[in-house]
Amino acid sequence: MSMRNRTVVREFILLGIPETEGLETILLLLFSSLYVWTLLGNALILTAILSSSRLHTPMYFFLGNLSVFDLGFSSTTAPKMLVYLSGQSRRISLEGCVSQLFFYHFLGCTECFLYTVMAYDRFVAICHPLRYTVIMSHRVCSVLATGTWMGGCVHAIILTSLTFQLAYCGSNEVGYYFCDIPAVLSLACGDTSLAQRVSFTNVGILSLICFGLILVSYTRIGIAISKMRSAEGRQRALSTCSAHITAILCAYGPVIIIYLQPHPSALLGAIVQILNNLVTPMLNPLIYSLRNKDVKSALRNVFPKKSFARENK
Repeated sequence: MSMRNRTVVREFILLGIPETEGLETILLLLFSSLYVWTLLGNALILTAILSSSRLHTPMYFFLGNLSVFDLGFSSTTAPKMLVYLSGQSRRISLEGCVSQLFFYHFLGCTECFLYTVMAYDRFVAICHPLRYTVIMSHRVCSVLATGTWMGGCVHAIILTSLTFQLAYCGSNEVGYYFCDIPAVLSLACGDTSLAQRVSFTNVGILSLICFGLILVSYTRIGIAISKMRSAEGRQRALSTCSAHITAILCAYGPVIIIYLQPHPSALLGAIVQILNNLVTPMLNPLIYSLRNKDVKSALRNVFPKKSFARENK
């Protein structure tokens, strides 16, 4: 039987961020600012990478993918949240809820894969510098990038199908600020055990596997750096990895807190989700590229030099 025929509830009501009644105006101003800076920062990074042939390298290719991810991931939940914080309707259609859940997990899984690929790229650059251009050829980079997005899509299709093949025929009030699996499954009329088990396995174990691969890459990188005789070489190698390590900590921290706690606080869960959805995508351009001389040079060729005069002082 199709989802349409089995589902009585045709729309949901998002109850919003727990324990924040009366703070809507403050949160609207704060989250609007974060969202605008996220869009602006990542758009600038994409502009720089696309406009400069000097940035057409594997590292910046994956940074461009990360900027696309940040634009999409923040836009999955932020617009609807800003709408109801501004006093408009909290209602979201069933189709809108399905789309929100799908893209949240599609992009979340893609993020895990992308950070893993970027760690591998740094491993090759530092441990096999003479073979870097051969190993990380254009074809290999394209295959790796395509694989991250396709893997995330398959992951999201499985989770979304299991969640919405269930009947929703009772309450339609989602006790959260967007349609995530735990909040939606609590409203299902049928047996949710399979969807819960698959959700935990796919999200939790997949994240741990990617994190383990990243640790392996950086262990090898650490060993290679410790063997370098030149202090300048060690400093250069560390500087190329520090941004990636910082971004990984920002990305994996919320996942660990939310999904690996047996009974997480609803407010704490919402806070770390917002950090993951809005703050980390806003910080990534600063962490990775806006302090990078090559990126600044590329942006100077696109925008008037006066825009960057103060920044370069």
